[in-house]
Amino acid sequence: MINDNGGNMWLSIPEVAELLDVRQRDIRSAISDNQMLAVRRGENHAWAVHRQQLVFDEIGATLLPSLPGTLTSLHDAGFDNEEALAWLTAHNDELGMTPFDALHAGNIHAVRRAILMLAF
Repeated sequence: MINDNGGNMWLSIPEVAELLDVRQRDIRSAISDNQMLAVRRGENHAWAVHRQQLVFDEIGATLLPSLPGTLTSLHDAGFDNEEALAWLTAHNDELGMTPFDALHAGNIHAVRRAILMLAF
């Protein structure tokens, strides 16, 4: 687990691969295809994945289903990966919670509307 004073919110690529039961190169492909975000964190500036990109249940973990489309919307609005992650993790007054929390609650359309407002 990557530690940069952000608690346990950051996972390394090997950890994500293990949680999702896929190869590390599949995680790297998902990142390069904008299906998930990775940013440089920690002392070694290693690639890190924010934990809220995953959904955890009693069986294991999966990628948050609404994430790829949301990332596409953010990139279309001109956000780079760092900016997209900052927006997803910050409290949003329009949503009344963070966009990640809204996505986990199933409020996909509200999040995408909030992104559209950013583009104008």
